[in-house]
Amino acid sequence: MYQTLDIKRQGAVATLWMNRPDVFNAFDEQLIADLHAACTELDADDSVRIVVLAGRGKHFSAGADLNWMKRASGYTEAENRADALRFAGMLRALSGMRKPTIARVQGAALGGGTGLTAACDMAIASEDASFATSEVKFGIIPAVISPYVLRAIGPRHALRYFQSAERIGARRALEMGLVGEVVPLQDLDAAVQKLADTLLTCGPGAQFAAKQLVGAVNARPIDDATTEETARRIAAQRATDEARDGITAFLDKRPPQWMAQA
Repeated sequence: MYQTLDIKRQGAVATLWMNRPDVFNAFDEQLIADLHAACTELDADDSVRIVVLAGRGKHFSAGADLNWMKRASGYTEAENRADALRFAGMLRALSGMRKPTIARVQGAALGGGTGLTAACDMAIASEDASFATSEVKFGIIPAVISPYVLRAIGPRHALRYFQSAERIGARRALEMGLVGEVVPLQDLDAAVQKLADTLLTCGPGAQFAAKQLVGAVNARPIDDATTEETARRIAAQRATDEARDGITAFLDKRPPQWMAQA
């Protein structure tokens, strides 16, 4: 169905493989379109609880395809804006999924590859992984990926790396918050599976509500409006069938219904 992707399902976990290993999974118009469509498809599929984003071959994603960049250099400003909006729409579809997303990162994750990593809810990287917001090396800026990278690493780190385009090793990425875990390459799949298994023990509706909570509360002052907002959200969640089942299951010492369905 997709020209540049390969989707593998194992139970309730779907792995979305970028499948352009000959160009290190570099972005072009087709990969962007395929990723957007696949995120929309998997988000609408209630049998999928967890989405893992991965890249075939030695590298997660080396960023923009050189032929795509060459074409874009000849676009008008209006054409470049439309092109950028398609890329932005794909990242937003990935970031806004109702279910947890995990980036499985090995090798190079440069430019848009760093953006994909940051757009996922969480990321696990191999020890050989490296990242960069490398756009300024080409006289451009990491504009479209910036909301996600800033969310992950904060403005102080962004001010350095957006301007220097330095390579960021896996351990440094861990220190900065871009990834949550670094493991040997041979242990990468096991680490991703362990995290996915942990996520499957939790309520899917509550996970989406928790994701929305972060967006609603982050960077807000702790004032009356925030207090009211948090109270409203927990009250709404407590009233759901999922919450009633989860609390009853805990008291009855049985698995909740969502674990039986995973």
